[in-house]
Amino acid sequence: MYLKSIQLTNFKNYSDSFFEFTDNVNVIVGENGSGKTNLLDAIHYLSFCKSYFASQDGFSIKFEQDFFAIHGEFAQYDDNLSQKISCTFRQGGRKTMKANMKEYERLSDHIGRYPLIMVAPYGNDLINDGSEVRRKFIDVILSQFYKEYLHKLIDYQKIIIHRNSIFKQYYETGQLNSELLHIYNEQLIPIGTYIYERRKDFIETIIPIFQKYYNYLSDNKEVVQIEYQSPVADCLYEEGLKRSEQADYKSGYTTFGIHKDDYVFYLNNKSAKRFCSQGQQKSLALSLKLSQFDYIYERKHVKPILLLDDIFDKLDLKRIGQLLHLVGDEHFGQVFISDTDEQRIHHIFDLHGIQNKMFRL
Repeated sequence: MYLKSIQLTNFKNYSDSFFEFTDNVNVIVGENGSGKTNLLDAIHYLSFCKSYFASQDGFSIKFEQDFFAIHGEFAQYDDNLSQKISCTFRQGGRKTMKANMKEYERLSDHIGRYPLIMVAPYGNDLINDGSEVRRKFIDVILSQFYKEYLHKLIDYQKIIIHRNSIFKQYYETGQLNSELLHIYNEQLIPIGTYIYERRKDFIETIIPIFQKYYNYLSDNKEVVQIEYQSPVADCLYEEGLKRSEQADYKSGYTTFGIHKDDYVFYLNNKSAKRFCSQGQQKSLALSLKLSQFDYIYERKHVKPILLLDDIFDKLDLKRIGQLLHLVGDEHFGQVFISDTDEQRIHHIFDLHGIQNKMFRL
């Protein structure tokens, strides 16, 4: 599966633009502000129904316009079958996703149909930012495979909001609705346990793949590890909720559960967040994204589209070379790479003999 073409209307800095891609390596070059990242973000919309960068769809509308539209055509490598995907959003209205002109009843029904991996300049956020960023990364991957996981995650978040309102009311008034709290606990226990087990299985599966890619990028000079930290690992979910009730009363919110999970990275047995250089952190984040590719491919038997946005910053020439050897290998499918330096791109790709189609913005 690959993206044959894309049509952008009023999307960020694009008024009306059409691009036709090759099924292997596509290179997008241009100065900062020319729209390289915006083009990759439009491709991200076709896979995930949302921007990788903007928190609200309105931010993706071109200045002084009231809507945007993205139309893409996907094709299979081994036949002529294709499918047209459209994403539109109007200011003050709602977002719609269509497959071959038929609108999805729920946006979540589209997620996972066209797997995609984005590697952006601030990929180090996976290492440096708070636990919510790392949980979201894992959740996005699992939601592409297991519709039940996505639905349970949505249900969990709703229950936590309702449960927190009970503790907030108690915190403010001293009145507790014990019957309603019991109902929410009964709903939370199986959902939270399911999410924990899925996350645990994912980390156990991904660690050796992650280590393989990092060893390749670093030339086997460093040892890496990921530790899944969850309060659910220490006790049954029901027991954890009971233990934390007093803390919940005092704080006014739920203090136990999978919303407290975290994933900690280690390099040579030291905290990557505290002791790694920017280049090492970049390699850690990149290795994790490449591991995501293998995880998806092994389960869906579909090669995800790989978007690499300005990734050459903070990577030394050795690691860049190792990365491009991977990209040029038949293991990966369609790849999009953006960069500001056309001469650098030409030199690197010629050096490694990688065929590509270049777009100059």
